[in-house]
Amino acid sequence: MKRVTIFGKPACGFCQRAKQLCEIKGFEYRFIDILEEGISQADLEKTVGKKVETVPQIFIGQQYIGGFTEFDKHVAEQVAVSP
Repeated sequence: MKRVTIFGKPACGFCQRAKQLCEIKGFEYRFIDILEEGISQADLEKTVGKKVETVPQIFIGQQYIGGFTEFDKHVAEQVAVSP
């Protein structure tokens, strides 16, 4: 799998769960702390390409996946398809 990029906040439970899922599955990932990096909601919306109200916002490679729920579903579907 391509590298996972997680835009989030350190105190966000779903952000932590996304990082844990990457670690459990052995995915290479990068966590971008939007507070530390000074990324505003407007900046994140430009990156994602739609209105953003929550974190995490997750990409696999250049493909936007969504939040934790969508990421978890995507990972489960990939595992189901794998031989």
